Amino acid sequence: MKNNNKVTGEIGEQLACDFLLNKGFEILERNFRQHKTEVDIIAKHQNCLVIVEVKTRNSNLVNPENAVSKAKQKTLVEAALLYQESNELTCEIRFDIIAIIKLKTETEILHFEDAFYPYTTY
Repeated sequence: MKNNNKVTGEIGEQLACDFLLNKGFEILERNFRQHKTEVDIIAKHQNCLVIVEVKTRNSNLVNPENAVSKAKQKTLVEAALLYQESNELTCEIRFDIIAIIKLKTETEILHFEDAFYPYTTY
């Protein structure tokens, strides 16, 4: 039996995929695992590889996008570079965050493009 956080995360990732598809993104991978990290969504948009971290909450008391720590950013960058190399891609990489607040009566989806830069000192 799945716990509530896992179910909430899966629902959020599906909402994020649908949202991205509606914006013209091509979904390349979901839940891509590389070493110690998982990338929620790897997509392509306008000849750019887009690494998407999805954060879903059932409350609007905190901003979900703030939950992407510097350590998580570092592991996302590492996974993205490995994905790019293993697939022999030469396009730019962009890191986005999709924050979803799913309340009982409404759902809010916020898309932060270029949410962080991969070459920041960690």
